[in-house]
Amino acid sequence: MDEVRRRLREAAASHRPDRERMLARVERGMAEDRQPAGAVPVYRPGRASRLAIAGATAAVVAVLALGGHTVATMGRDGDGAVAGAASPPASPAPGGTERPSPARTEDGHLWSDGSVDPHSNSYWAQSNVTVKNRKALTSLTVELRITDTGGVASTGGWRTRPAGDFDFSVRKEGGALVYRWTLRPGRTVPPGQHVFAGQYNHAEGGRDAAGDTYTVRSEASGEPAAVQGDFARTPS
Repeated sequence: MDEVRRRLREAAASHRPDRERMLARVERGMAEDRQPAGAVPVYRPGRASRLAIAGATAAVVAVLALGGHTVATMGRDGDGAVAGAASPPASPAPGGTERPSPARTEDGHLWSDGSVDPHSNSYWAQSNVTVKNRKALTSLTVELRITDTGGVASTGGWRTRPAGDFDFSVRKEGGALVYRWTLRPGRTVPPGQHVFAGQYNHAEGGRDAAGDTYTVRSEASGEPAAVQGDFARTPS
């Protein structure tokens, strides 16, 4: 046993690393790693290559995991945009792509709305002008204009206020049927919601009410107010 140990110590003492040979091997390995652009990399077996591949794989997995977590955390909003992402400033709508607001529907003590009655049909329709007032009105005029889209003829009109409080008229004017309700002198309209309706026949089929309009003018405690609008819905 002592003899074996002695020989091992002598062999270790006599060993000298071949520095030049080691440097040559390192340079050769580096040259193999420098692939020309577009070349398919060749992976050679060996501990160093296996470590490099393992490291690259771990990095890719980490990036994919982080990316997936980010998307899952941020989510998407209702239009498909990534929630939390900065949105570009909204551009103004191109001219003519949206129907502009036709008029003011609220003014001081007065508010209004126009709609086609849901009971309208393919031969007959009713257009409603709803008026809301916060103060008692001493003056009120409601005018409804129904464009003659073909076969339009009045069948009457009504209001939720007493008939004796208003003067009512219907006439044809400028290609439209004009309904007008005017509050009589000495009468008042209490605060609340009131409806004025014009009824008419029309050509067979669904009538387009886009060209119909209304105007409401009033006075309360010496304060005048005026609103107007159109009819967004059409009868089915």
